Amino acid sequence: MMKQFYRCALWGSAALLAMLLGGCQQQKQLRSDFSMGERVPVGQMTYSVVESTWRTQLGESFKIRTPEQRFLLIRVSVTNGTGKDVSIPLLTLEGHDGQTYREIADGEGVDNWFGLIRTLGPGQTQQGNVLFDVPLTSYKLRVPDINDTGFEGYASVQIPLRMDPDVPIQAPINPDVLK
Repeated sequence: MMKQFYRCALWGSAALLAMLLGGCQQQKQLRSDFSMGERVPVGQMTYSVVESTWRTQLGESFKIRTPEQRFLLIRVSVTNGTGKDVSIPLLTLEGHDGQTYREIADGEGVDNWFGLIRTLGPGQTQQGNVLFDVPLTSYKLRVPDINDTGFEGYASVQIPLRMDPDVPIQAPINPDVLK
């Protein structure tokens, strides 16, 4: 009788532990929406959106560039937490209606452009502006989870709409992002 009690207690404890560990793992996977300024861990990469700015044009004097809609510059910081070189693909914005917009691959007229070929070495951090030509509204920036098996999904960073064109929206200062 006592042996049966211990066996039930052991199985009950194992089942409870499995549920708790499964719940913790599930909680970690569920967090996929972040705000500007937050550290966004995606796989072994860490992203942060530092600021966003709307522009009606880029460049100066004879090299003025105009958008089809509006230019949205988003300053991002990316840290490679892997032990090898990682290439960061072009990023994507998602509108409230689910429509997606691919980052523009031409950075002409963009100060501190993140670049087209962006390979980060192990432990390296790179910061720069990415460019979109999109309608004036709020968005979610999709940041990809890239690992040995390829693309594994993404997390989203809220990019709020601000009606003052050409004035950056800065994320709250988070000292952890600067590390």
